[in-house]
Amino acid sequence: MSRREIDHPSLQRPFYALRAPADGAEDAKHAAEARRDAIRQAAERFAVYMQAEEFVSHTTAAILWGIAMPMLRDERIHVSVPAPHRAPRGAGVRGHQLKAAGVVVMEHPELGMRVSDPASTWALLGGILRHPYDLVAAADSIVWVDRVAGPFGRMVAPALAGIDDLTRSIPSGRRGVVALRSALPYVRTGVASRPETWTRLTLIDAGLPEPATDVDVYDPAGEFVGCVDLAYVSLRIAMEYEGDHHRTDPAQWQRDIEKHDRLAELGWRVIRVTRSMVFDDPGTLITRVRAALRDRT
Repeated sequence: MSRREIDHPSLQRPFYALRAPADGAEDAKHAAEARRDAIRQAAERFAVYMQAEEFVSHTTAAILWGIAMPMLRDERIHVSVPAPHRAPRGAGVRGHQLKAAGVVVMEHPELGMRVSDPASTWALLGGILRHPYDLVAAADSIVWVDRVAGPFGRMVAPALAGIDDLTRSIPSGRRGVVALRSALPYVRTGVASRPETWTRLTLIDAGLPEPATDVDVYDPAGEFVGCVDLAYVSLRIAMEYEGDHHRTDPAQWQRDIEKHDRLAELGWRVIRVTRSMVFDDPGTLITRVRAALRDRT
C-alpha cells in the first residue's frame, strides 16, 4: 500500500502504527453484544503487538471465552504480564502486573492468542464485578455443559472448567478473594444464562427453596416433553426465562407454545419470567413463585 492509502481516513487506527478496515454499517445487534464484538476485535488486533510474556486477561479474556457478564463501560482491552515484567501501556489498553503463580495462561483454541484460562479469568473478575449475582453467573457459565436435551441428548460442548478448577483458582491475598469464596457455594451446572442465575439467586435470597436447573420433563409413558430452565420438580412448578430470542425467533416461539401446552396437560404450572421481572421488579417474580408454592403445598 502506498503512504496515501495507509493514511486514508477510511482505515481505522486502533493502536499506534496499526491500520484496520473500517467497520461496516451497524446491524440490529443488542448494544451489549455490539460492544463485546468491538472489544473482541480490538483484542485480535492487539495480538499483533503482544510480547511473549503478555496475555489477555480480566474482562477481555472473559469476553473471548464467552463468560456471562453485564455490559461494562470500560472498552479498553486488559493485557497482563507476570512479575517482574512491566505492564503494557498505551491508548486503549489497561495493563496489569500479576503474580506468576496466581494465573494459568494458555493459548485460546480458536483465536490462537495467549489468554488467562477460564478459571483464572473468573478469579480475576472477583475484583471487578460488583454484584455478587454476577460473579456467580460468570462461574455458572464456565461450568455449564451445552447439551441437547432429552433421553438421547448429546453433549454439544464441554464445560470451560469445573467447580474444582474454580476453587483452585482463588488465590490468597488478591483483591476480590472474599467475594469469590462467597460466590463459590452458589455455583451450579446446568445454568445457561445470566438471567437464569439471577432468577435462582433472587428466589434463594427471598427465603424460597432453591429450584433445580436444566430439568428434563417426561410424560407418564416416558416420552420426552421438554427441558425447563428452573423447576420445583416434586411440585411440578417450572420457571422459564423468556429472552428476546424466544419472542423474535418464530420457530423458537412455536416450540415454546407446544412445550408449555404439554406441560400444562401434565399438571405443571409454568411461570414465564421476563428480563424486567429479574432486573427491575424482582418483587413480582418472588410474589408469583411464592404463590405457586403455596398453592401446590
